[in-house]
Amino acid sequence: MSTVPHPVRTTDYHTAGEPFRIVDEDLPPIPGDTVAERRALALRLGPLDGLRRLLVQEPRGHSGMYGGFVVPADDDGAHFGVLFWHKDGYSTACGHGTMALGAWAVDTGRVPAPDDGDATVRIDVPSGRVTALVHRAAGRTTGVTFRNVPTRVTARKVSVTTSFGAVDVDLADSGACYASVAAHDLGLDTTRASLPALVRAGREVRAALPAHEVYGVILYEDLPDTPSGPRQRNITVFADGQIDRSPCGSGTSARLALLAADGRLAPGDTLTHESVAGTVFTGRLLPGGITEVTGSTYRTGTHTFLLDPHDDLGTGFLL
Repeated sequence: MSTVPHPVRTTDYHTAGEPFRIVDEDLPPIPGDTVAERRALALRLGPLDGLRRLLVQEPRGHSGMYGGFVVPADDDGAHFGVLFWHKDGYSTACGHGTMALGAWAVDTGRVPAPDDGDATVRIDVPSGRVTALVHRAAGRTTGVTFRNVPTRVTARKVSVTTSFGAVDVDLADSGACYASVAAHDLGLDTTRASLPALVRAGREVRAALPAHEVYGVILYEDLPDTPSGPRQRNITVFADGQIDRSPCGSGTSARLALLAADGRLAPGDTLTHESVAGTVFTGRLLPGGITEVTGSTYRTGTHTFLLDPHDDLGTGFLL
């Protein structure tokens, strides 16, 4: 049976409804000179992966749980690094997690912040160096802006056959590869009632594109534009059928690049990006393919988890 030799302390946040569980102490040694190297090695490290399973699986977590292990930065240009994880392993990018980490770094005093104004938190992630701009007013955090690594469009109108019919898929890399599909082209919408069908479609699209190493499939729906730019609602299905409760931070970066390529997002325009939970990110495209995505993140609790050596369920299970 898998064991965890000591209690594990976490600080939990949600960003626009998507959970993020932070572990910054009592981690087993993770070799590697960079965060990217540590992620590659973490895929093969039993003690670390046992801890991931303990925190993401039931009864301590659930199939929609997300989190990060705080690790050293690549160099002194960043405040810290992070290994992002979910129920199926370790991701290369996570926008909503970067926002949560920015708020956590300020909340814990790891990064000094003014009572009014912005604090800059620089974080090394497997895909590169990202920034969380933590917005403050009257001594509290009011929002966080995630500034991503450069995003690039990698393929357009790739034909994919699904059980819902053939669809054209657009691909963009925003620290991870996202495939975008109009839900309407599948005969679907982005309401909660369509979630089972959207998950099935997302899995089928991802499975049909093995050469592209797709991390997430964004099933989007156009809504009426706002005065500042386009407005869309999306369901992002990532890993093995996991649903992002937020509008997806790095996925929003991918949508920004594709909308700009289509001529629908001009300099200075803002994308209003909604989730199935009704939460909102706003995004804009900067020069050089840099994107900024803004949303709200809140601490939901602090926890101490442990594994009783006599617990037959071990690190848990997923349904």
